[in-house]
Amino acid sequence: MKYKKRLFPKNFLWGSSTASHQVEGNTYNQWTVWELENASRLAKTAKKRLDWLPIWDQIKQVAQSPNNYISGQGIEHYSRYKEDFQLAKKLNLNSFRFGIEWSRVEPEEGQWNNLAWQHYKDYIQELLDLNIEPILNLWHWTMPVWFINKGGFEKRKNVKYYERFIKKACEELQFDKLNYVITINEPNVYSSFSYGTGEFPPQRKNIYIMLKVYYNLAIAHKRSYKLIKSTNYKIQIGIANQLANVQSKRPQNIFDIIATHWMRYTWNWWFLNRIKKYQDFVGFNYYFTDYYRWGSWSQIIRGKLFYKVNPEVPKNDLGWYMEPEGLYPLLVRVWAHYKKPIMITESGLADQNDKFRKWWIDESIIAMEKAISEGVDVIGYMHWSLLDNFEWAYGWWPKFGLIDVDRKTMKRSIRKSAFFYANEIKKLS
Repeated sequence: MKYKKRLFPKNFLWGSSTASHQVEGNTYNQWTVWELENASRLAKTAKKRLDWLPIWDQIKQVAQSPNNYISGQGIEHYSRYKEDFQLAKKLNLNSFRFGIEWSRVEPEEGQWNNLAWQHYKDYIQELLDLNIEPILNLWHWTMPVWFINKGGFEKRKNVKYYERFIKKACEELQFDKLNYVITINEPNVYSSFSYGTGEFPPQRKNIYIMLKVYYNLAIAHKRSYKLIKSTNYKIQIGIANQLANVQSKRPQNIFDIIATHWMRYTWNWWFLNRIKKYQDFVGFNYYFTDYYRWGSWSQIIRGKLFYKVNPEVPKNDLGWYMEPEGLYPLLVRVWAHYKKPIMITESGLADQNDKFRKWWIDESIIAMEKAISEGVDVIGYMHWSLLDNFEWAYGWWPKFGLIDVDRKTMKRSIRKSAFFYANEIKKLS
């Protein structure tokens, strides 16, 4: 049974999220370079990599096309943002998390693109005019090619270039009009996928470099925090880390418990602990509940101390096990650790048939209600995403949007689950 609507404060942020590279179109950064270099390979290996997915028969034609892996013109959000904001308003959203593209505003080292800065200034003003709270995200994995050529975040000395970008953003984007800023999105995912598993550019499998990048991103955040606060001390600053609801497969097994605590610390808490004095709210992205168990002797001998054992159903289109109610124990745990306001900066699912999205949203609301009833200070929920977008190495076929986008015509169509979300917001506001 749902709790009474008064549990959600009047100023609760009901919103959705996007990322610049995933929606804007016509960007030029390290990801666009990587896409062109790897599109053919990803298309040729699609069947081997993806034919186990529950919707393979529906997506195989797209997934085996090189064009799927090119962001290209995106969904033209850069030029159609006013139209998209009107749709957000129609869905009763009172907040919107978005990113600016560093490679647009500084395409060459030290050369600022004034037209791009003006675009983002107009973008923010349009949200303010519609009474939609702008939640600015400054870095979502993409970087100028010149910065990557210098070594990117692999080198501590390069953090100064990110600081310069942040300082310029403070000057150009009228931070006095903003209440919330996110400096870094998912540093744990970026570091591990780019330098651990090697799935993302620059595809370097080097644990030492992975840890260096991870630590350097913590330094980048802390320096950015100080810079932004010097511009507007009232502004609320955080990051958007990806956190998982990590649980023991066998709750009474001491070895499973050890594995669980190790994963919680390394994935969830390490970065947040490094910056805990440099965040005004805890922002996190929630997609996963993961169950861990200790390995057998033969697995341990092969170096596999523990592993993930999730239920087979239900799964989203990407094959991710779905447990939206897992948001509740994670909220409680984050609050116990940091005692700071919590913003769910992303949460959603790939669901092209719109089969599970209503359920995901409903269960997420119940989880937040339960946490709030126990004293957890939850200040916002940003559903990922407002629009169907380019999903990194998967390309265009995963559909996360509240709004369907036909990329041939760029027609926007609101999904049924989005109307459900809109009605819930109206009831709970």
